[in-house]
Amino acid sequence: MKLLQAVIAAATLGLGALIIIAVADGSFYEAGSWLFSEPWGLVTLADLYLGFLLSALIIWFFEPRPLKALIWILPIPILGNLWTAVWFVIRLPHLRERMARR
Repeated sequence: MKLLQAVIAAATLGLGALIIIAVADGSFYEAGSWLFSEPWGLVTLADLYLGFLLSALIIWFFEPRPLKALIWILPIPILGNLWTAVWFVIRLPHLRERMARR
């Protein structure tokens, strides 16, 4: 379990580094324009937000208290999969334990 948590944490740091590099490039407007003007850009956004929705559902069903679940879910559309990955790193042992009981 610790190894999987470490892999997810490393991937999260890598994604964070890519985001920093992209922000430093300063072409967010151009990239956004392309995303909204091209069919594959729209597919990419739809895929991204479907992933956000599925992650939110997993968090909702596994967090014991609705308020705590909302605290984790509401930032997902803004912080994206970085936020979701942090939740997985923290909650992975609990997820495994709960799933093993079924």
